[in-house]
Amino acid sequence: MKVEQIYTNCLAEAAYYIESEGEVAIIDPLRETKPYMDRASVNGATIKYVFETHFHADFVSGHVDLAAKTGATIVYGPTAQPNYNAYIATDGEAFPLGQVTIRVLHTPGHTMESTSFLLLDEMGKETALFTGDTLLIGDVGRPDLAVKTDLTQEDLAGYLYDSLHMKIMPLPDNILIYPGHGAGSACGKHMSQETTDTLGHQKQVNYALRVQTKQEFINEVTSGLTPPPPYFPKDAVLNKMGCKSVDEVICKGLQPLSARAFDVDATEEKAVIIDVRSAQEFGRGFIPNSINIGLEGQFAGWAGTLISELRQPILLVAPEEQTEEAVLRLARVGYDNCIGYLKGGFATWQATHRDIDTIASISADAFADLFQKTPSLSMLDVRRKNEYDIEHVVGAENLPLESILDNLERIDKNTTYYVYCAGGYRSMIAMSLLKAHGFTNLMNVTGGFTALKQTGRLPLMDCLVTTL
Repeated sequence: MKVEQIYTNCLAEAAYYIESEGEVAIIDPLRETKPYMDRASVNGATIKYVFETHFHADFVSGHVDLAAKTGATIVYGPTAQPNYNAYIATDGEAFPLGQVTIRVLHTPGHTMESTSFLLLDEMGKETALFTGDTLLIGDVGRPDLAVKTDLTQEDLAGYLYDSLHMKIMPLPDNILIYPGHGAGSACGKHMSQETTDTLGHQKQVNYALRVQTKQEFINEVTSGLTPPPPYFPKDAVLNKMGCKSVDEVICKGLQPLSARAFDVDATEEKAVIIDVRSAQEFGRGFIPNSINIGLEGQFAGWAGTLISELRQPILLVAPEEQTEEAVLRLARVGYDNCIGYLKGGFATWQATHRDIDTIASISADAFADLFQKTPSLSMLDVRRKNEYDIEHVVGAENLPLESILDNLERIDKNTTYYVYCAGGYRSMIAMSLLKAHGFTNLMNVTGGFTALKQTGRLPLMDCLVTTL
């Protein structure tokens, strides 16, 4: 028996490859099919099942494509109603896979169709549990992402409590928990950096498994929930209804465009221009009105947060070798309307002597010097509120990146703002968005709050302490 966790950092998502005696099951695949098919091919194995723990909200699954290409059966748990051919299993149903067995445990709560899959080894021993978003390492799935339900998040949290206490916690403490996500995903609140653990250890350290009563659990898991990214409900619908092949999406997105054709398409198609270069490269020069979302960070999640429509035409500025990766990452979260990329990247644009824009930056040390002379400087901290509350520079205004487009009226175009995040990735995204909306008096603080704190010369405030 072979079990492999296939973890994708950009989405903090885990898919699973299980193989026994030449038969393979894939659990919660990402949209691309090649990684799973290649693994099976190398081992001379056949993909027999594609198990889906639920209708995912944070990415578009590749289950329909994978089943079509391999002949595998798509399996959902009870109550799922997909708009394509799939096998809807009953609670407790067993699926043979070579010498091992995968048993269905219906565990509603994150969503009503949410299901965990219990792996029994060659001897019939309960070995591992693939929990999707029901039980995460250090957390449980949030109860407010279900598609089209009359149930409240409190109702779903109650179902989640029952699932955990009746289906999962009675299992042996030594079984391995394989969750659907890790730290960085918006599907939970307190996920650990670890991507697997034993059930016994989770009982000791996971806050959601330690609460004593159902009402306490409901209160815990429903408090402090931030709004999910706007693409979440749309992706859940795509996973329920089905979508086009990722191969078609990539082919469309990999259309090389001259600078002239790129310029024309940007205007006529009202396309969003996404520049995937690093923050440092982007700041030195970029196409006016383009948005910087660096491919080295959580590219897909930020694209999904900041671009409201899945069908929005998108043009890419990227190094040639990163173009396909950028198109794929957009497709993973449902953005299928990438219509091409600038052949030769930003250098092609420069060579045609078209207009370019830049972003001014200041080092943390230079900012500290300036602050000591002029402590009334206007600062925008674009980190999330919980980061800001832990610690920030005195006088900085918190305007989280995810909500910046909804709060442009809070920014005065006649005031010079010094913008920082944790390390520089998000602040450059924010600067590019503000530039595209006509704000010009902006200065990016290189290295972000981490570098500012290291100077040791700036007054810092802890909101969590001062508001007590």
